[in-house]
Amino acid sequence: MDLKNHPCFNDKVRHLFARVHLPVAPKCNVQCNFCNRKFDCVNESRPGVSSAVLSPGQALAYLEKMMEKMPNISVVGIAGPGDPFANPDETMETLRRVRERYPEMLLCVATNGLNLFPYLDDLKALNVSHVTVTVNAVDPKIGAQIYSWIRDGKRLYRGEEGARLLLEIQKGSIQGLIKREMTTKINSIIIPGINDFHIEEVAKEMAFLKADILNAIPLYKNIGTVFEHIDEPTKEEIHEIRRKISVHIPQMHHCTRCRADAAGILGKDDPESVNLIQAFAALPLNPKEKRPFVAVGTMEGLLINRHLGEAVEFWIFEKTENGFGLVEKRKAPAPGSGNQRWEELARIFKDCRSALVGGVGKTPKEILERNGIKVFETEGFINDALELVYSGKESRLNIKATTCGLSCSGTGTGCG
Repeated sequence: MDLKNHPCFNDKVRHLFARVHLPVAPKCNVQCNFCNRKFDCVNESRPGVSSAVLSPGQALAYLEKMMEKMPNISVVGIAGPGDPFANPDETMETLRRVRERYPEMLLCVATNGLNLFPYLDDLKALNVSHVTVTVNAVDPKIGAQIYSWIRDGKRLYRGEEGARLLLEIQKGSIQGLIKREMTTKINSIIIPGINDFHIEEVAKEMAFLKADILNAIPLYKNIGTVFEHIDEPTKEEIHEIRRKISVHIPQMHHCTRCRADAAGILGKDDPESVNLIQAFAALPLNPKEKRPFVAVGTMEGLLINRHLGEAVEFWIFEKTENGFGLVEKRKAPAPGSGNQRWEELARIFKDCRSALVGGVGKTPKEILERNGIKVFETEGFINDALELVYSGKESRLNIKATTCGLSCSGTGTGCG
């Protein structure tokens, strides 16, 4: 493993080596006022955007295909489209699979740092060499203007209280990274009128913590966000900020504001990668398994309208040359046996890649997904939903408001 072959950290090799981001982390635990995490926005090149979300198994299969296309890939990163450690199980499992399959691959993650600290030793054990932490303010009064809410565990924080908590946790995580000799990059978003005058203070604090490099990134103007009225800083403004802070900490100058599913040379992403990601997202959670069917909770075979726990039977569909066809109806396990009921349902769904239901509890969903069945709490016409599932565009499903939607930018009260 050659740390110098990381194109994001070494300007000299950015035209030689490629990187690939694996979009396995849809949920986020911080709502930034500049962020609108949309999916399937192929014309937008910015963090927080991905054409699909992959399971760890799908991600590895996709990576193997990309390595065939681009053997010069030297780095595998996880950068969302939410936050890697708001999805720690998916993130760590993906990193483990990549490390096992490609022992010499550079691994990196980009995070807001809120839930990073508990996983520092695991990251070190996996030889994750580079970690990026986004720090936009070191003054809670300024941070309160940038963050709508911060969710730590099950508790929601707002205003200065939330910004102060985030900053203290970030600082502890950065110190932990430095202690473990992991290359640490700081991302700071330049937001005119909000923190542009404050970036130098961020740089001073990060230098004091001994971070390795700072990337001052211009705001990407996003419609539908609190900051949609704020224009991006000019090139002259960016240059001046970087000049001032360069006396405190080394600067990164060639950032391309990568998507969460970016793949290829910096600034020259592979145009086929979006279609590939969608194709692999349409596979079973573990692609080596044969799972051709989708189970649906329905009363009449037209609409998705049965709660998982209330259904007495499930309709099993498959994709055919002529559209979608009903394979059979399968009886649901009888209630009253606790978690054993859901384990039995997982066996009944053993050849199903997904289950589409009108409602689902946390425990049965976890048990089914642990057994390779992705569960969607949704509503609408069955055929429309099946089209999205089999085409790898599950993020477009009409996710019910009671669930944490993949493109959520709401109040934070539904993100567990």
